[in-house]
Amino acid sequence: MAAERRRVPSRGRPGAAVTVLLCAVMTAGLYGCADSGTPEPTPTPPPTPPTTAPQGRSPFTGLPARAAPVLAVKIDNVPPARPHTGLGAADLVYVEQVEGGQTRLLAVYSTDLPERIGPVRSARESDIELLRQFGRPALAYSGSQTALKPLLKAAPLDALPPEDAPRAYVRDRGRAAPHNLYVLPGRALAAAPDAEDAKDIGFRFGPAPSGGEPVNERTVRFPASRYTFTWNATEESWRVAMDGRPARTTDDGPVTASTVVVQYVTIRSSRFHDVLGSVSPYTETVGTGNALVLRDGRAYDARWSRPAAENGTAFTTPDGALLNFAPGRTWVVLAPRG
Repeated sequence: MAAERRRVPSRGRPGAAVTVLLCAVMTAGLYGCADSGTPEPTPTPPPTPPTTAPQGRSPFTGLPARAAPVLAVKIDNVPPARPHTGLGAADLVYVEQVEGGQTRLLAVYSTDLPERIGPVRSARESDIELLRQFGRPALAYSGSQTALKPLLKAAPLDALPPEDAPRAYVRDRGRAAPHNLYVLPGRALAAAPDAEDAKDIGFRFGPAPSGGEPVNERTVRFPASRYTFTWNATEESWRVAMDGRPARTTDDGPVTASTVVVQYVTIRSSRFHDVLGSVSPYTETVGTGNALVLRDGRAYDARWSRPAAENGTAFTTPDGALLNFAPGRTWVVLAPRG
């Protein structure tokens, strides 16, 4: 058991002997002892990493940004819903599994607001848990199962389905329903005066960690969907492809990310189902697990940890050090374990 080293008054050499005796009963290797009776200085511990983003920078991207409220948008992602609109302006994009092994996107905005975003589709129960770490964001979605509506209304977020914010949505008559509903983010946030500004959600930005493996391409598979991320050294970003085709937007060209996080999570059945009777999956984002972080053309093994829903998600190296993301937009793929 470690103990503080005390200086004992001495009179010549007998005091030095007392000092040696005290050193012998201290925990070996933690404190130095000198025959003169003067304690060696304790080594200075390494600096503690910052717990919040530096002032004037986005906690979602690490780039200069003003404080602004958070708008999350649930985006359709089956082939008829592509190409998307406004996706390239998102600070952060989550990929979530839904019924039938398909996926939907939860795009998070604060730094930039495009003119419109979509196509917008319905929310799921696991969105509530995922968004708790953002404080009180606004959530734009097109609907939900009837039994889920009370949970969305009671959650710490500003729920914005079209029936509650009709002026915030428009239909694109050039597309077939239900893949033609778009949200106007400026109007959506005007209907959500309680939406809170962007806050720390656990991301850290800075120089790349040591190690990692060079990688030019990585594919992540879901039961009925797949995502491929290809490193573009000229652009210093990852190009996104969905189901084998490059992802593009109608307003901002190719979809890219500075950092891609493959977060391996438990995906289980929820107590809800869609109109066809298919059980909705629930993606668990509270807990711990493995992850793979792609940045700067390299892949890094990582661990993720989120002890409670109101906490952010920390990503660390295998030895426990916080793992920096590359400044810029991040995609988080919530992939099934195994």
